[in-house]
Amino acid sequence: MERTLIIVKPDGVQRALVGEIIKRFEARGLRIAGMKLMQIPRETAEKHYAEHKGKPFYEGTVAFMTSAPVIVLCLEGPDAVAAARATMGATNPLNAPAGTIRGDLGINISRNLVHGADKPETAVRELALYFTEDELLSYERAADKWLKE
Repeated sequence: MERTLIIVKPDGVQRALVGEIIKRFEARGLRIAGMKLMQIPRETAEKHYAEHKGKPFYEGTVAFMTSAPVIVLCLEGPDAVAAARATMGATNPLNAPAGTIRGDLGINISRNLVHGADKPETAVRELALYFTEDELLSYERAADKWLKE
């Protein structure tokens, strides 16, 4: 079982797309193991995007991610990182296929509604920024047996 971090970004919250976005991940078969509404503190955003410090988009990204409330999710399931990324679509909504969150609902690369960890190791690091272990739950849903062999 793998976990991943998903953030419904400020544009997703402000455009009232939270329910639609979460619905798509759940329909994919991913379980919510943790969820919270929060305004990301600047210090947390700086840690989250530390690998991009010095790049032209860094300051704008940190400012945007701290500008309004977000929904932070821990999703769980088989190959959760890859499944979540396929559900989100390409970072640039113009390159994201129809049927993905970004392909159907995204506007541009800087307002693309969702963040998702890019690999399992990143997910572990990012989840620790937003959740303590006691805030996350693992459980079985009745439908889980229909989603995996």
